[in-house]
Amino acid sequence: MDYWLMKSEPDVYSIADLKSDKISLWDGVRNYQARNFLREMSLGDLIFFYHSNTKIPGIVGLVRVIETGIADPTQFDVDSEYYDPKSRLDAPRWQTVKVEFVEEFAKLISLDELKANFSAEEVLVVRKGNRLSVMPMSESATQKILKMK
Repeated sequence: MDYWLMKSEPDVYSIADLKSDKISLWDGVRNYQARNFLREMSLGDLIFFYHSNTKIPGIVGLVRVIETGIADPTQFDVDSEYYDPKSRLDAPRWQTVKVEFVEEFAKLISLDELKANFSAEEVLVVRKGNRLSVMPMSESATQKILKMK
């Protein structure tokens, strides 16, 4: 099993939304490196759900990958902000995963807390200028974060 962190703006899709929905397609990723990380995910992988672009950004919960290798349907939807006219049905550019809600943490683990406890090599989200919405997590960092919740 591998571990990941995925960012979402809470006013777009929050941990509370996923808790209510129970299952969601993680669509709209349009960065090639983030897309490649999505392609590497496997069934059962655990993902930290991170609220970004908010007053206090940080990890708010945990989700699990339940389906992989899905062509992101928004790339074919001309009415979607994520439409990609160069993507073809027989060769989609953008893949994604389906996730299920696991847990909402009792308290947010803030970006400041992460910076105080981890180097940029240990946890990519603390790296200055990091804009990736999907990133891998080491098992050691994951276990340490799980003890912080």
